[in-house]
Amino acid sequence: MEAGPRDTEQDAPESGAAGAGREADGLSPDGPDELEVTPEVEVELRPARRLRIWQLAPIVMLAAVGSLMFAFPLAFEFGDGGAVVAMLGLLISCCAAGWSMMAARRVGYAWPGLPSKGSPQRPDWRVIALYAGVCAVLVALAVWRVARLR
Repeated sequence: MEAGPRDTEQDAPESGAAGAGREADGLSPDGPDELEVTPEVEVELRPARRLRIWQLAPIVMLAAVGSLMFAFPLAFEFGDGGAVVAMLGLLISCCAAGWSMMAARRVGYAWPGLPSKGSPQRPDWRVIALYAGVCAVLVALAVWRVARLR
């Protein structure tokens, strides 16, 4: 349906020049020819969700600085301040780990054994207990090692 009046053959002037121009354009009185129709292609407008370099670079740098701060006082026995620097390095490393987990979760990655974001599945309590146990053991070992510096 069109909003304005149509130029049909009944209303067209009797001259042959107007009809010839319409046929040259590839238009019939009913509209464009069906031979020129291109197939439709669906394209995803959103880019693929993945971690970009600008997301990874600060996380990697923070993790490297934190791990070096944790490792050097433990390796070279810096004295009384070594324990403080080592604990600060451990804190910075843990911050980098948390930041990287949140960035990965945001783009749709999940830990092995846990459902992805938006999934109707519930996480298994045994997997969560295993992850919590491993984290507790690592923290206990780190604190024990730093406490031995004193």
